[in-house]
Order: sequence, then structure tokens, then C-alpha cells
Amino acid sequence: MDKLIINGGNKLFGDVQISGAKNAVLPIMTATLIVPGNYKINNVPDLRDTRTMIELLRIIGANVEYSNNSLLIDTKECNNPHAPYDLVKTMRASFYVLGPLLSRFHKSKVSLPGGCAWGPRPVDFHIKALREMKVDIRLDKGDIIAQGQPQGHKIHFTKKSVGATGNILMAAARANGITEISNAAMEPEIVSLCEFLQKLGAHIDGIGTEALIISPIENENNSFEFDIIPDRIEAGTFMLAVAATGGKINLKNINIEHLVSVIDHLNKINITTNFDGNEISIISDGQYDAIDMETLEFPGFPTDLQAQWMAVMLKAKGDCIIKENIYYDRFTHISELSRMGADITLKNNTAHIKGVEEIYPAPVMCTDIRASAGLIIAALCSKGETEISRIYHIDRGYDSIENKLTSIGANIKRIKS
Repeated sequence: MDKLIINGGNKLFGDVQISGAKNAVLPIMTATLIVPGNYKINNVPDLRDTRTMIELLRIIGANVEYSNNSLLIDTKECNNPHAPYDLVKTMRASFYVLGPLLSRFHKSKVSLPGGCAWGPRPVDFHIKALREMKVDIRLDKGDIIAQGQPQGHKIHFTKKSVGATGNILMAAARANGITEISNAAMEPEIVSLCEFLQKLGAHIDGIGTEALIISPIENENNSFEFDIIPDRIEAGTFMLAVAATGGKINLKNINIEHLVSVIDHLNKINITTNFDGNEISIISDGQYDAIDMETLEFPGFPTDLQAQWMAVMLKAKGDCIIKENIYYDRFTHISELSRMGADITLKNNTAHIKGVEEIYPAPVMCTDIRASAGLIIAALCSKGETEISRIYHIDRGYDSIENKLTSIGANIKRIKS
């Protein structure tokens, strides 16, 4: 099993090209199933999760080629509306095929999802909404068996859910009648999915708001190119890394509107940010005061950057709290950070952090994608050698992270097993 060796203490300087967004490309890949056709998707990151989704699409019957960060997907011959456990257990986003398969085949068999190790993230919202759309759903030996063409309906989510919003959007794309979604997720990745569905031929009102109205596809478009948006979580990870280590980096291929909350929090701790078009520079001396933070749905501070922000706060002057409002038990990284000298007390969904004088190198292990990034930031701030194991989690969400960090001055190398 591969591991990373990081010798911390270096400041970071240079340019980083941000990859396409993992959380945007995965649902869009499944959306190609809705209308049989040929699709070219550009700016696709080379990730473990991307390759898992490619394999899933092939099992369903698609012809998929990947090269030079572009996907060619031919879904004309798809004939197997089944997402097996062996794949779904490794990546929660596999569950996104449920909506497209119902749109295309009016039936599907999808195993209950796996993915990251932190806590349950139930699919109840997906199931409840599909049942309201008159889809017959039952559970059989760990598989969700769904049958019936989705019927247009008014759907209200009691809590915003990116996954459920995405699945219902795709189910609604070829539903019988108009679907309305209230309290929909507003994340940029949902906006991007809506734009893809519109290119397929659906009409969607309210894109970027919590109230969506989906008119199903009438005149389908089954051959086009689509560009994946920049990965705001990867961008935020590099922004927080240089904030902690000190230095100056310039990020290319970003969307400022997707990063407003992160920029606001960095400005509050006197980290300098300058942006021009699709680039942003971050300047830090590595010295800053602690401030409180809470995760919120977009446009608030992303839960996917909570672990990275925690790593930044370890060496801040003073005490602070981090409140996790999206996934209450998303704190598996605390025990690993504590091995590096962090002073963190957890109570319910709130972490209390006391800044420490020094972060110590130690052997640690990854528990999920974003926790892994938090460990990397902490290791970059330590003085000495940190060994990070189980880095297959990192490979699920970050394209060549060790190469990008090396290019801006980090002492990091991958040891292959």
C-alpha cells in the first residue's frame, strides 16, 4: 500500500493548475446515461473515483475512453441497469446512477453505497423523493430495486442534500410531467449538473437557487462537449496549505465565486488574497490568530474543507472552535492530528482547538479524502519526517497532489508498496 513521506518546514512558492471538480464530473458522467448518445467531457481529473465511475459505466454497457483529461462516453448500447456492490461500496457517488437509470430504463438495481469511513450518510432523501415520484422501491439483500417511470411531482427536502438534489434532477429529466424541487442544494456542482441536463434538452428554471423547476426533455441532444468546472475544494486545500506554511502561490483555473467563503475566512486571519480573472494568489507569513468557523451549505464554508481548516488552526495564536453542521461526526482526523501534538477536544459536533507552539512529525493514517488533506497540511507545518499511510483515500479526490506540492517547494514523495 502506497504512503507519503513529508519533511515539513518549507514555505510554498509558485503556480498550481487546479484540476476539474471531482464532485461535478461524477454525477455528470452518470447523466450521460439518460439519453443514448456520444459525449465528450473535458477538464476531467485523473482520480481513483473517476476511474471507478468509468468502470461502473462500462458495466452498465457504455463505451468509455479516457485520455488527456478528456472522456469520450458512448451510451447508445447500454443495457444493464445495475450498479453492483463491488463498485458502489468503494465510492458513494456511484449511487448517482439511480436517477439516470430510472430516466432511461424505468428500472434499476443499485447497491447501497459505501465510500468514506466517517459515519452514516443515509439515502433516505433520495428514496422518499423517488417514491413521491411514483417509483416503486424496495430493499433486497443490500440492493435498492427501483421500478417505474418517474412522475413529475413537487419535492421538498427537509434538509439540503447535494446527492439527493442531483439524483432527483436526473430522474426528473425524463419524467412524465414537470418536477419542482424546494430547498434544493445550491452548490456549484449542482449548477453544473443543471447546465449539462439543459444541454441534453431539459429545461430548468431557478438554477443556482433553492427552488428548481424541471421540464423534462422533449427535443433531445445526444452529441456534444461539456467542460467540467474547476475543483473549488482542491483550490481551497492549496489556499489553506500556504496559509499555514507561509509563502506565496498562484492558483490557475479557479472560479472566485465558488471560493468566497474561504477567501473571507483567510482575510479574517490577515492572509492576503489577490485575484484576477480565473487566477488567485495567496500570500502568508505563516503567522495568524485563531478564529471560529462553522461549516454550512453553499455559499457557506464547505464541509469538505473542515479538516484542512482544522490543520491551519492547530498552530494559530489562541483558541477557537470548529462546528460541523453538515455531517456531525466528520472528525476522524482528530485522533491522527492529536498524534502530531494537536490539542483538540471534541464535544458533539464541535471541536475546541487550542493553538500549539509546534506540530510534531508522526506516523499517521488517512481515514477519508479530506481528512487526508488535513494531515498533509499538518505535516507540511511540522519540522521532521511524517509518514502518511492509506493514501488511496487521497487518490480518490486529488489529482497528482504530491507532484503539485513538490512543484511549489514541498518536500514530499510517494513510496510505492
